[in-house]
Amino acid sequence: MEKTELQVEIPSVLKQTSCQNINGFDCVDYGNGNNPIPLENAISDKESHGESTAGSNMTRLEQQDVIIISLPASPSGLHIGLGQTKLVQHSDRYNPGNPYPQLAKQKQFHSQPILVRENGDRKVVHSEAVRDRRFDPFKTWSGKLERQISNLRGKPTHEADIEAGVSEREEIEEAPGVDRYFDALEGPELDTLRATEVSVLPEDKKWPFLLRFPVNAFGICLGVSSQAILWKTLNTSPAMNFLHISPMPNLILWWAALALILFVSFVYLLKIVFYFEAVKREYHHPVRVNFFFAPWIACLFMALAVPPSIAVNLRPFIWYILMTPIFMLELKIYGQWMSGGQRRLSKVANPSNHLSIVGNFVGALLGANMGLKEGPIFFFAVGLAHYIVLFVTLYQRLPTNATLPKELHPVFFLFVAAPSVACMAWAKIQGDFDHAARIPYFIALFLYMSLAVRVNFFRGIRFSLAWWAYTFPMTGASIATIKYTMAVTNIVTRSLSVCLSAISTFTVSTLLVYTIIHAFILRDLFPNDISIAITRKKPKFSKMLAHFRSSSSDSKDLDSSISKNSEF
Repeated sequence: MEKTELQVEIPSVLKQTSCQNINGFDCVDYGNGNNPIPLENAISDKESHGESTAGSNMTRLEQQDVIIISLPASPSGLHIGLGQTKLVQHSDRYNPGNPYPQLAKQKQFHSQPILVRENGDRKVVHSEAVRDRRFDPFKTWSGKLERQISNLRGKPTHEADIEAGVSEREEIEEAPGVDRYFDALEGPELDTLRATEVSVLPEDKKWPFLLRFPVNAFGICLGVSSQAILWKTLNTSPAMNFLHISPMPNLILWWAALALILFVSFVYLLKIVFYFEAVKREYHHPVRVNFFFAPWIACLFMALAVPPSIAVNLRPFIWYILMTPIFMLELKIYGQWMSGGQRRLSKVANPSNHLSIVGNFVGALLGANMGLKEGPIFFFAVGLAHYIVLFVTLYQRLPTNATLPKELHPVFFLFVAAPSVACMAWAKIQGDFDHAARIPYFIALFLYMSLAVRVNFFRGIRFSLAWWAYTFPMTGASIATIKYTMAVTNIVTRSLSVCLSAISTFTVSTLLVYTIIHAFILRDLFPNDISIAITRKKPKFSKMLAHFRSSSSDSKDLDSSISKNSEF
């Protein structure tokens, strides 16, 4: 009766397919190896020896190598299931009761996850042997250039597109417009994916390190290098001689800042080489684009903070080298602000835009220290004109500006940066801390105090690597106060200089401790950079539905399937 039930009519397509021509198609070599026998006939012969079908299947499962291909609980996780393949080997390779030992050498493919018990806990076996290719479209050599090289090698372009997926490549190779960043992301730094959006990269897996390394990591260089300037000013300022500051802190901080700049620049250069598509997306990001000024501003800080024991006067060609990339970036960014397109200032204005303004004043200060005249005045004028426009745009908070949150955030300290450096630059150009220099200084001091009295609003904010970029405005205000103290020396100005310098040093030290904890203990200093993984177009309803299903019900479906399998 059981043999009759097993003899089911085979479809015509399978009848015309010879299992002998397919390697590993459940065929066994019987005896001399010249007459392959299908697995079905082998099992039927085994039944004639008095064993049941169920028993033979269990015997084969115990003796064979089993290859498991895990399929997802929903279609949205199909790409995950394809990479979860595991070869399970069993120790019992030989069974005297098995008349066909060749069956033990065969492999079986199952479409459900294998359940492995370790100390009573259930766990699904995954395989790391198969490389995840979902990150390839972000690589430098995985885009259009790679397909052109494939054409030169004789491989048709359409085959490469079929292998990688045309739609996915189009979503990644073309950077999203500025509207998509505002629609898909939220938060003061536009770094959080909205609930209705779908990421083009896996959110449940840690990405490669270079892909997670953001451009705002240069904020650490800004914070440390500005501290080197502060301690140099405390050491060399006649108004602060009563503190008896040693030149050693300036020397240590300068070398530390130099090592940080070299390290961060090297890592980000590797990202440009290997993940250029991700760098392009950061450049098109309305907030991240301002951090491309950070490495050059940090280099300007290093030139200002150079210890007297290393160099007293720097050559002017250093100023021209450092200001050239800043000038090129300003032509691009300021031109977009004026053009009235998608990146007009009224639409993309956010406090991080101050980074694109500060470079003008820092460059003017360095040029004036080197004895230059026309160049520093030129950049001071450009920075002053655009700072006024940016200040008014951010202060009145236009309805079209959706990047500023209602609650306060450390990003608002960037309001203090530009006027603090501007007053020192003008004082150096004029040779005196006159009334024109005191106007931006008092503006910076008022903005500093207006933010400091609202310290409770900064509690409970998630730590971010970009916080480092917000430390140098506090340091700039401290240095400007010391310069003002040299012009107006009394107990009030000296006390204010000491107080602001202590607050700045304490803030940088605290951030350093937080950074070390998140980097080496919590190991979450560089999380997945969701802000560069948004889709080029708004996801369709089907994709959003699959995203919700995969995030809410996949784990439940998998647990239910595991519990069912464990009963057998």
